Amino acid sequence: MKYLHTMVRVTNLDESLRFYVDHLGLAQNNRVDVEAGRFTLVFLSAPGDEAAQVELTYNWDSETYSGGRNFGHLAYQVEDIYATCQRLMDAGVTINRPPRDGHMAFVRSPDGISIELLQEGGALPPTEPWQSMPNVGEW
Repeated sequence: MKYLHTMVRVTNLDESLRFYVDHLGLAQNNRVDVEAGRFTLVFLSAPGDEAAQVELTYNWDSETYSGGRNFGHLAYQVEDIYATCQRLMDAGVTINRPPRDGHMAFVRSPDGISIELLQEGGALPPTEPWQSMPNVGEW
């Protein structure tokens, strides 16, 4: 058995690509527009880890999705959790669970999918402002 990808339905492809690619830092590996089926698939991965992909599925006809929290979360290892969270905050992304412990944080995509960020190696020393930041919303 081999892991291939995780599929996440999105309601606004441009907004989702801005989040996953521009803000989170994933790379676009492939894009397939299926006119007959009226949907677009975009495959993303962390740079250097193309084997573990996220498939964004955008249905051209509008739909309402719920249950993003029921999905669970996607998890990515980062080199510096504080720098990553700061970059995301500077881009307007809410840090739902700040990295108070220097090890773990959570954010959410525009469609409510939880993204867990984990510090590579051991936890960084707890530091402000992260150590005092409260949780915000769901994660």
